[in-house]
Amino acid sequence: MDAAHLPDRFQNWFASRGWTPRAHQLQLIDHLSQGHSTLLIAPTGAGKTLAGFLPSLVELEKRGKRKPGVAGNGIHTLYISPLKALAVDIARNLEAPVTEMDLAVKVETRTGDTPSHKRQRQKLNPPDILLTTPEQIALLLSDPASARLFASLRTVILDELHALVTSKRGDLLALGLARLRRLAPGLRTIGLSATVAEPDDLRAYLVDQPDTEARALAHLVQVSGGAQPDISILDSEERLPWSGHSSRYAIRDIYGLIKTHNVSLLFVNTRSQAEMVFQELWRINDETLPIALHHGSLDVGQRRRVEAAMAAGSLRAVVATSSLDMGIDWGDIDLVINIGAPKGASRLAQRIGRANHRMDEPSRAVLVPANRFEVLECQAALSASRRGEQDTPPLRNGALDVLAQHLLGLACANPLDALATYEEIRSSQTYRYLDWETFEKVLDFVATGGYALKTYEQYAKLRKGKDGLWRIAHPKIAQQYRLNVGTIVEAPMLKVRLVKSKADGRRAPVGRGGRMLGEIEEYFIEQLAPGDTFLFGGEVLRFEAIRESEAYVSRAKTDNPMIPSYMGGKFPLSTYLAASVRAMLADPESWKELPDQVRDWLEMQREKSVLPRKDGLLVETFPRAEKHYMVCYPFEGRLAHQTLGMLLTKRLERLGAQPMGFVANDYALAVWGLRDLSLLFSSGRLPLDDLFEQDILGDDLDAWLAESSLMKRTFRNCAVIAGLIERRHPGQEKTGRQVTVSSDLIYDVLRAHEPDHILLKATWNDAAEGLLDISRLGELLARIKGRITHTGLPHVSPLAVPILLEIGKEPVYGEAMDTILEEAAQELVLEALE
Repeated sequence: MDAAHLPDRFQNWFASRGWTPRAHQLQLIDHLSQGHSTLLIAPTGAGKTLAGFLPSLVELEKRGKRKPGVAGNGIHTLYISPLKALAVDIARNLEAPVTEMDLAVKVETRTGDTPSHKRQRQKLNPPDILLTTPEQIALLLSDPASARLFASLRTVILDELHALVTSKRGDLLALGLARLRRLAPGLRTIGLSATVAEPDDLRAYLVDQPDTEARALAHLVQVSGGAQPDISILDSEERLPWSGHSSRYAIRDIYGLIKTHNVSLLFVNTRSQAEMVFQELWRINDETLPIALHHGSLDVGQRRRVEAAMAAGSLRAVVATSSLDMGIDWGDIDLVINIGAPKGASRLAQRIGRANHRMDEPSRAVLVPANRFEVLECQAALSASRRGEQDTPPLRNGALDVLAQHLLGLACANPLDALATYEEIRSSQTYRYLDWETFEKVLDFVATGGYALKTYEQYAKLRKGKDGLWRIAHPKIAQQYRLNVGTIVEAPMLKVRLVKSKADGRRAPVGRGGRMLGEIEEYFIEQLAPGDTFLFGGEVLRFEAIRESEAYVSRAKTDNPMIPSYMGGKFPLSTYLAASVRAMLADPESWKELPDQVRDWLEMQREKSVLPRKDGLLVETFPRAEKHYMVCYPFEGRLAHQTLGMLLTKRLERLGAQPMGFVANDYALAVWGLRDLSLLFSSGRLPLDDLFEQDILGDDLDAWLAESSLMKRTFRNCAVIAGLIERRHPGQEKTGRQVTVSSDLIYDVLRAHEPDHILLKATWNDAAEGLLDISRLGELLARIKGRITHTGLPHVSPLAVPILLEIGKEPVYGEAMDTILEEAAQELVLEALE
């Protein structure tokens, strides 16, 4: 197709702006006109979003204006975004061509922030183009009027597709697309993405899959070119911290960058870090520059005000989390500052693309590493960017708790035929390999709660009629479903309650009462087993048990916690960047691009110890302060390291090595104890190959999980998503404590009476893939087999300094934290240089 075939008003509109339609925009119109679903991969600023909407706008223009008094035609196009802010931003940008071309096209948004009266009106009088989220699609499909609402649907546009498909939200959306294709035969899908590692995975996600081994693929339009981004790593004159995640040392450098640019977007990895950076910037903001804060916990009104001010160009900087790292088109941004390590090459590319949102102008970005290891990660990400390489995660297999939620939603709309629904679900790439037996178990769970729960009336949600169709058991069930739809379960906090222990060291029976010490993140507590010690509120505490929504602790008889609280980033280090960091460490020739402070640090390591090998594992052992340490450097991310640390501690304990605790970060793992580990390893009494044998993921893992609370907490999330436990009821919402009590009771019942329950299977899948990162850990153990290098040292090595600084770190906030870390670092560095 060429531009001459565009309708006149489109040609005139492009000409009025001094533009010429780009080839990929015309290609997309051509593909869609022939009924072909298509994936468009194009660099930032290439006009992806306009390309996605052009086929719909052209078709709607040909349809003409609706005659007065004539009923609407229903929704023509759905635009689905992973972010509410992105949907609102796209609506604002889409209004310009619609208004300027005087198109008879009605565009509206529908998100969780949309008032209920507007959502109800949209079902009766839908717009031509609806911009929405995966959760809203699920809600609309649960309505009995969904067949009428979507009968005229022609196109679905999936923006930032790579970000949608790698989570349970992507599973929910895949199921929704399968139903939409049934309601609207001939439906075409458009996927838009700038960062894709495996395009064929996304192409398969976009289309119906046949019941054969070969998978169907959508058409592909790929745009090459685009200006190479201008990325640099901050080389501050301040002393680069050995450890820590605050980046507070660079605040004045960051403020200086803001002052010398028109508009800057500052990305951080966690909400708490966003709050800290924002406060620190205002503390030194002598020129009172307009600087704002944006993250998902803020009130919607405040977020919208920040977005509007950014679009209007009235801000100099915004500090944001991932709430703004996709698709937002604010052309005035001329600098992106990424604070902390990017954790992935694709995530970095995504964030950098927010600056100079134009294809022919380079995006400018500055990376601000928080510590010395993060410098290596930033350098690896920068090198990947220069090579144009991506590391988006592979397509996932669909979660069973999401499938249960979807089945209930379908039954809320219309009676459900099991066999037809099974075939429909298997037409999606995400659930393509779902077997009939598993599907039946999920359907039985939705209908009855499963074998162990079917005697309880509250779990009976579906009934099978004489016609063989499944219907909801009561109209209230549909109301409950709509209140609880979605896959995002916020991690709750647990109250920390102090209980007494006996004078002889034996634990007193854990009961009610005791002083409340505060609250702590549940994700941390769930990794502990009874007897583990940790630091909280300046005290070393011993974990006793979890009762409902409280963590019971007692005062420990030690000054050194086994498991200090980790204050790192939210995202795991990508496998690709981990391999790049290992390669960099093993190749001194690559160090010339590193800051002097970091290069000197690595040279010290080469002189005092050895460097980690690219495909092996370096294990260092040394004595310090009447303890013996083992430090290893897998570079596989915090989740895998924490799981490995737990398992190594259990194995060392069983082998008589008397371990006392461990600590992990994204790069390294340290275990310490009372026995001389150097002697045990060098003498052959404790072979390292045996310690890191792959069978550690067998009985040792099962034993740890049996005594930890992690599985209970994971089960609770699955139970909420699957609809077994409902958080919200009309006019009220369950407290976190009520949800926990309910899920703990059910978990215990199922483990005792139905250990093969489908939700227990879903729980194990979640723990293995997410919280434990078992597959990555298994790959690590396989990779290092026969490639473990042990070096016994008289004292700490330069490379071990950062991980040892994590031990016993007090949760002190503000400048005091940096002072404490710096003092401890100097002491360790002096030891390392002996």
